[in-house]
Amino acid sequence: MSADGDPSTPRPDGGPDRPATAGASRDGATKGRSWQRGPVTLRRGELPRSMTDQRLLDSRGPVDWVHTDPWRVLRIQSEFVEGFGALAELGPAVSVFGSARTKPDSDEYRMAEELAAALVRAGYAVITGGGPGVMEAANKGASQAGGTAVGLGIELPFEQGLNEWVDLGINFRYFFVRKTMFVKYARAFCVLPGGFGTLDELFEALTLVQTRRVTRFPVVLLGTWYWQGLLDWLRDTMLPAGKINPADLDLVHLTDDIDDAVARVVESDAALAERQVELEAGQPPVEG
Repeated sequence: MSADGDPSTPRPDGGPDRPATAGASRDGATKGRSWQRGPVTLRRGELPRSMTDQRLLDSRGPVDWVHTDPWRVLRIQSEFVEGFGALAELGPAVSVFGSARTKPDSDEYRMAEELAAALVRAGYAVITGGGPGVMEAANKGASQAGGTAVGLGIELPFEQGLNEWVDLGINFRYFFVRKTMFVKYARAFCVLPGGFGTLDELFEALTLVQTRRVTRFPVVLLGTWYWQGLLDWLRDTMLPAGKINPADLDLVHLTDDIDDAVARVVESDAALAERQVELEAGQPPVEG
């Protein structure tokens, strides 16, 4: 905007909301005229009727801007900032997944409790989705064992917020932000029987490890009666069809034994720590 307030005159300071090419007014011909809004170029029918500062300072303007995509970007950014800030000093942790529908008197619930307690004794915090069922059981086991029980909640119409055993809780609007936290701050995934959400987390983790988007870490499935059929299908159908490699099957460890699951996590963590020391010493990584 020029000193006399004419928005059609290019600004010498290269401001973020300015015409890149001066031309006729909006009421007249607009051929050849463009408007630069930061990295976005607007022409013809997309030319704005007012400048960003004018809209910002106009209290009589519409308020639907809080629901537009640019504003959502800021909300997304704020969720990342809050999540990173809350979890950055958490220390070693393991993400535990499983069904929200698991009953408190079930074997799965008890397994989740015992698993979380064992992980705490091994030096890990426990991260869950913060809801009921397996998530509640894992948070309870971690908290009662004297560890940190983390709950990463999400807005869902059929869940009632974070369970009472969460020591450190964060509620998210966006699934993809929440899922980033599960991966970024975990040394391993332990997965108990669950539904679509559990499968989503499981296969996203496997994809990230397979494509080397994250440092390889163990994915442990607990409950052979529940998961064996899935692994059989991966081996007998997906592998012969050439959709995965034989080595991809090694990304998953299946067990019913809690001590075995925790040992898998600890051993993998130690191996990765040793590899990191080698990398820092200038030795090339060993594939495997």
